[in-house]
Amino acid sequence: MSEIKGKYKKIIEDLESNIKDPQELEYVKEKFSEFSMLFIDMIDRITKLTDNRINQIEERQQDIINRMNSVQDMVEEIEDDIYGEDRCYEFEIVCPYCNYEFTADIEDESKEEVECPECHNTIELDWNDEDDVFTCQGSCSHCGENCFENDEIDEDDVFEDDPLKDNKNDEDDKEDM
Repeated sequence: MSEIKGKYKKIIEDLESNIKDPQELEYVKEKFSEFSMLFIDMIDRITKLTDNRINQIEERQQDIINRMNSVQDMVEEIEDDIYGEDRCYEFEIVCPYCNYEFTADIEDESKEEVECPECHNTIELDWNDEDDVFTCQGSCSHCGENCFENDEIDEDDVFEDDPLKDNKNDEDDKEDM
């Protein structure tokens, strides 16, 4: 601002040194002041318009922030509804030792075992490890059919009560003779 004042004074001094008629000098100074005031008024208007525009932008920005916060709150509520505040998993487990069915709350997937509340045996949790994929082929507690693991099945373990099993062994013994 002081730079503008210095330049203004220099222009007035230049006018005074070049205009010798006092009436003419006073007239030029007056018109120059009017012109300067017009220029300052224009700058003031532009500044006010700019300030108003900045205020509008700030208000819109605050409105957007409020909307984003509202959406974030809704997302958190939905997340709490889906996962619960403590984010634990609830599973129905059938104990392989005593066939007791119970519900276990498990807080994270790092937990690898749970204790049966009935027989107090430790049950290992399987978090869908791809090596142990089961295919339902009937007689399990969930579908009422037999279920076998996809890995190779030892026939002696599966068909313990097979009446033909003894006959097969007898035939194998005859072939060995």
